[in-house]
Amino acid sequence: MARGKVQLKRIENPVHRQVTFCKRRAGLLKKAKELSVLCDAEIALFIFSAHGKLTELATKGTMQGLIERYMKFTRGALPEAPPQPLLLDAKEESNVLKQEIQKLQKSIRYLFGVGNKTSTMDELEVLEKNLETWIYHIRSMKTNIMLQEIEALKDKEGTLTEANKYLHAKIVENSAIHNFVQFATDASYPLIIQDGSFQLY
Repeated sequence: MARGKVQLKRIENPVHRQVTFCKRRAGLLKKAKELSVLCDAEIALFIFSAHGKLTELATKGTMQGLIERYMKFTRGALPEAPPQPLLLDAKEESNVLKQEIQKLQKSIRYLFGVGNKTSTMDELEVLEKNLETWIYHIRSMKTNIMLQEIEALKDKEGTLTEANKYLHAKIVENSAIHNFVQFATDASYPLIIQDGSFQLY
């Protein structure tokens, strides 16, 4: 059966997203190594996960050496920096900030259901886009917190597992010592030294 086309959009389920990230990252690293071997290419690769963890690959030499080579190569090829726009004077900047404040206040009034009914379609579309952006950021923060909690629980599980193994080993060790002592004290014919010789009773 042919595999269906994968829709390229953000995976909402954090567990599925993490599994996909690990699989795709491994595939990308493998392809980079194959390209380096087959074509004698020097490849440097950086990958930052959603949690900020770094994965890097330097197929030949060191990463520092490849970065220095890249900087040396691009130093002469970089285009000139575009001229900086003239800074707004204080009055214009103040006007821009006032307009932004008015837009935010209007959006807040709509959020609480007290906005006037004379808004245009463009204003409502802007408000809708702002709401979608805020929801996206809130969901991203929520997902990051959930993943951090999952990682913390995994670490705690590992610690508790190791502690359980240690305690189990101690119980086995103490049980073996107890059985040995009981065996030594429960002998049917204890040995007693009398007059310098051993006698059984």
